[in-house]
Amino acid sequence: QLQLVESGGGYVQPGGSLRLSCAISGTTLEHYGIGWFRQAPGKEREGVSCINSSGSFTFYADSVKGRFTISRDNAKNTVYLQMDSLEPEDTAIYYCAATQRTIVSLLPITYDYWGQGTQVTVSS
Repeated sequence: QLQLVESGGGYVQPGGSLRLSCAISGTTLEHYGIGWFRQAPGKEREGVSCINSSGSFTFYADSVKGRFTISRDNAKNTVYLQMDSLEPEDTAIYYCAATQRTIVSLLPITYDYWGQGTQVTVSS
């Protein structure tokens, strides 16, 4: 049974950094593309970034481009989201999701497996 577990969330001041991790178990990561999403209170789930199974393709939402970096370590079965220059608008629950499709995207419908999420709060 494939499981995704996010970690690394927390409370940070504006301008600070956090690194989120998405650990996959029950299978090997190398067969899956991964997306990161977030959902703030009262808002729809938003795609943040994605990476294909080989790591050769990455994509970012305009709102995080230049501040967030997605990466993967297949040997550790983990995908990371490095978040720098955090802003209060980045406050949300962050989720990772997995797909066996060749193409990854920022659309939730692309993904078949979801983690439970980790809270990120950016506030002074």
